[in-house]
Amino acid sequence: MVRPSSSVLLVGLLWLYCWGAMAQAGEEYMAYKDPKQPLNRRIKDLMGRMMLEEKIGQMTQLDRANVTAEIMRDFSLGSVLSGGGSVPREQASPQDWINMFNEFQKGALSSRLGIPMIYGIDAVHGHNNVYKATIFPHNVGLGATRDPELVKKIGAATALEVRATGINYAFAPCIAVCRDPRWGRCYESYSEDPAVVIQMTDVILGLQGEIPAGSRKGVPYVGGKDKVAACAKHFVGDGGTTRGINENNTVIDRHGLLSIHMPAYYHSIIKGVSTIMVSYSSLNGKKMHAHHELVTKFLKDTLKFRGFVISDWQGVDKINYPLHSNYPEAVLAGVQAGIDMVMVPFNHTEFIGIVTDHVNNKRIPMSRIDDAVRRILRVKFVMGLFENPLADESFVDKLGSQAHRDLAREAVRKSLVLLKNGENADTPVLPLPKKTKRILVAGTHANNLGYQCGGWSLTWQGVSGNNYTAGTTILSAITAAVDPSTEIVFSENPDPDFLKSNNFSYAIIVVGEQPYAETKGYSLNLTIAEPGPQTITNVCGAVKCVVVVISGRPVVIEPYVSSMDALVAAWLPGTEGQGVSDVLFGDYGFSGKLPRTWFKTVDQLPMNVGDAHYDPLFPFDFGLTTDSVKQL
Repeated sequence: MVRPSSSVLLVGLLWLYCWGAMAQAGEEYMAYKDPKQPLNRRIKDLMGRMMLEEKIGQMTQLDRANVTAEIMRDFSLGSVLSGGGSVPREQASPQDWINMFNEFQKGALSSRLGIPMIYGIDAVHGHNNVYKATIFPHNVGLGATRDPELVKKIGAATALEVRATGINYAFAPCIAVCRDPRWGRCYESYSEDPAVVIQMTDVILGLQGEIPAGSRKGVPYVGGKDKVAACAKHFVGDGGTTRGINENNTVIDRHGLLSIHMPAYYHSIIKGVSTIMVSYSSLNGKKMHAHHELVTKFLKDTLKFRGFVISDWQGVDKINYPLHSNYPEAVLAGVQAGIDMVMVPFNHTEFIGIVTDHVNNKRIPMSRIDDAVRRILRVKFVMGLFENPLADESFVDKLGSQAHRDLAREAVRKSLVLLKNGENADTPVLPLPKKTKRILVAGTHANNLGYQCGGWSLTWQGVSGNNYTAGTTILSAITAAVDPSTEIVFSENPDPDFLKSNNFSYAIIVVGEQPYAETKGYSLNLTIAEPGPQTITNVCGAVKCVVVVISGRPVVIEPYVSSMDALVAAWLPGTEGQGVSDVLFGDYGFSGKLPRTWFKTVDQLPMNVGDAHYDPLFPFDFGLTTDSVKQL
């Protein structure tokens, strides 16, 4: 018989033994958590511990509006994103973003294996969803600069501003080769010429960092806490659809595909791009989201891409028509095609359940799941997320910093293309005098920061007005640039009587397209928004005029060119309007070159440099130059 005192002692010893065993188990060495271990050992160790549901969770990306910390924990979700305009609150501060990011990340870290999430956002011309961020010119304008070093600096600045909000993954760059300006995403493309797009892939080196010498080609690289994972998109042929219809069919032979649409992907992979996003479009009738030959056999096997492949927003849902129909079949097709992470982005339980069923019934082999998870984990380890998963608040002051605004201003002035400057070289109109009696500034786009930025700015489709973010309108820039004695008169659409009753020295007219994104930007007529043409006709008929066109692509301008004294293509310049005034007044010279052909009429489209029927208003690579002048 055991006495009470002995019983208590025995229980105590048993408790200590169990506690010690638990502590010893808790201290079990986990190679995946050890930064000193080689990358592949860490990946292998972690994958060996993962259950099927955790692996599928890593393949899942949800929009922030549908996520909680508990969902991150319970489903071991691999990623969260902000769709266009999906923000913690209106005019959210960097701290608001950081608090949201950290909450989700802490949820991920509290899962069984503590795998950190990666958070993606469309930072396509700066950190454009975020209040008071620097908004750079859209890609079409950067293509006009022909300056890869500038674009690399913009990538680095964008990475800092993205990190200022805690976020670590940018869905950029878009390396589409837009072959038809009717396409609503043409401004996201650097050029119709693949050689220019290849040059501009240097933005990846800014976003992610320069790859160390001797690094293995095709392996993703992210160079520190001030860098983000980049995403080359949209694979492949998105810019070549028939008649420029968004998400439509690109009809092209293999030579055309490899010489026009594919080269920028090869260069992006060499530069260490971490992820590649698949296009909504089809290639010769086959949906890219279901295209095993190109996604797996070519991108992964031939080009040796070692990062992960991500779907577009509901890209898998769109494999079948109508949207989300026969979803289990679409999921099977997408995952088997080689998509590693699926932007679901609403219902994670449905997606995870379907993939689980496909695996359990041997329709998707475990080798395919393991390939996807291995790639996702590779990017996360390379990024250092296991060591530094939470936001680094020391970057907060980088958002909208003066240094970045100065860089954006430089990009604006280098992006402007001078298409006409007087009737001949002997009588140039530009640069304009800063000191004169009275200047008219006219047009719908002269005092509208939203129009200046275009789509993918604060919201998906963009905004109108000056109250959504910080920046400088072209009107404000002109006002600040001229001599204090010069009178500035602003009238959006002045009538003939107003023009006659004022003795204007000259007029600057700023007109163009209203903001749009994706399918909403599809246009068959490519006209300047009303009343722009009327403004040009009225003002240029009465006053010496300089017309500045704000647009994401060439627009119909041929009927009005003869009445203009000077014409400038300013693309979608972003928040720093002073870049426009810098060159109008000669502080800097014009240097931009057309990144795409400017047509005479839409009946000519599609028309690209090298085509047999090439007869443009202004050819690809055209751009007049001016010298800077010192004005007292």
